[in-house]
Amino acid sequence: MTGITLTAEQIRNAPAPVRQWIEQEVITSLGLASRTPMAAPPQAAHLVACSVDDMAGVLEHIRGALPAVNVLFELGRPGISFGQPAVMTFRLMDILHHTRLQDIGQVMTCLEMINRALTEVRKDPSVLFCGFDNEGHCLIAPQTQASIAMLWQTMMERQQAAREHQAGSRIAPAA
Repeated sequence: MTGITLTAEQIRNAPAPVRQWIEQEVITSLGLASRTPMAAPPQAAHLVACSVDDMAGVLEHIRGALPAVNVLFELGRPGISFGQPAVMTFRLMDILHHTRLQDIGQVMTCLEMINRALTEVRKDPSVLFCGFDNEGHCLIAPQTQASIAMLWQTMMERQQAAREHQAGSRIAPAA
């Protein structure tokens, strides 16, 4: 058997998949892994599946709060899907790390802003954008994650097209 020692800083700066692998290895080695297939937390059943239009509306509501915008787009990254019904999970620590916020409280505030914006967009106070488990994960519906990713992709394509159009108009020959 070979062992290695990693500092907390090395683990914190490791790519998300490596941190998740380390987390799973520690859980398994301590005998804390669940022996039964994981079921999604009860609140996961109440998460709404958001469309691209829903997410565009949410973005419009939070546009002035850059940290919340960053958190929203962080949830467009591929997550880990599990449970029945399926949910996408994102570690709150990863969101904190990628958005460069100061603490989990700020991440939670941003997620609350996103949820409030969704209730306004849907005009339904009972909708739930995200949920949480007891292990520090944020949960969203898989369709919501896909919609956020699609919104990001669409925005990047429009920005690229605008840049190309602007560059083309500068090169236009004089008459």
